[in-house]
Amino acid sequence: MKIIPFKVSKAITETIVVQRDFGKQFYNHLHQHSEIQLTLILNGEGTYIIGDSIGNFKPLDFFVIGEKLPHVFKNDNVETKCEMISIYFSPESFGTNFFELPEMIHLTPFFNDSLRGIKMTNIDKSIIRKIKQIEFLNNFQKFISFLNIISDLSAYEDNKEILSSLIVDKKYSEEEELRMDEIIQFALREFHRNILLEEVANIANMTPNAFCRYFKQRTNKTFVNFLTELRIGNACKLLSKRNELNIMDICYKSGFNNLANFNRKFKDIKGMTPSKYRQTHYK
Repeated sequence: MKIIPFKVSKAITETIVVQRDFGKQFYNHLHQHSEIQLTLILNGEGTYIIGDSIGNFKPLDFFVIGEKLPHVFKNDNVETKCEMISIYFSPESFGTNFFELPEMIHLTPFFNDSLRGIKMTNIDKSIIRKIKQIEFLNNFQKFISFLNIISDLSAYEDNKEILSSLIVDKKYSEEEELRMDEIIQFALREFHRNILLEEVANIANMTPNAFCRYFKQRTNKTFVNFLTELRIGNACKLLSKRNELNIMDICYKSGFNNLANFNRKFKDIKGMTPSKYRQTHYK
């Protein structure tokens, strides 16, 4: 999947970069970078795309995003302040063989999983505390805290989800990155209405057939399936919140024009009906 050029800024003396992002939006364009990213959501709710995975994020969700893995976090409500803390690092920055030392070998599965992206929920409060404190430490203390954090995360198995079926091993051209970002941004804006294939193909400056091949090759799924997952993700957010919307309302607000089709697609993706989802996830 495509990406917008993104460079993690760091001083020459830094091997670990800690960045706190806050405002009306995160960096909400599809992008990739060569560093591994550890991100704790502090405030904000919305939609993420990581590799070929689409889902929802909320406060205290934690993400591990591997090198070159395209991703975007789009906040739902620009009137609500969103905030995240991210730690960026490259394993090679510590020395070519640092993480191959016997004392570090237990981290290998963690780094392998990061290539596909990881989402963790309900992580231990001690890990959250370390992440929140790390930006205030000096470089040596930051390094020690960082090792403790990734060691804790590598042993964490509860409420852990491997996200993408894709492992991305290359960067894309700037033209291709911009094209994919335009397609993704269009889908994120317009998923609630009927979208013609010709319409989105025109954004990519392609014929519909060429666009279908292009999108499938880069995302491992058809655009129709991608759009359906976005719509189901929106339905999940509405079903889990306190509101007066019934299932029919949520069906239409999520871009479906047929309740039977909505129920069928929802069960295919989530393994349960919308009504059952509401019962088990209602806040």
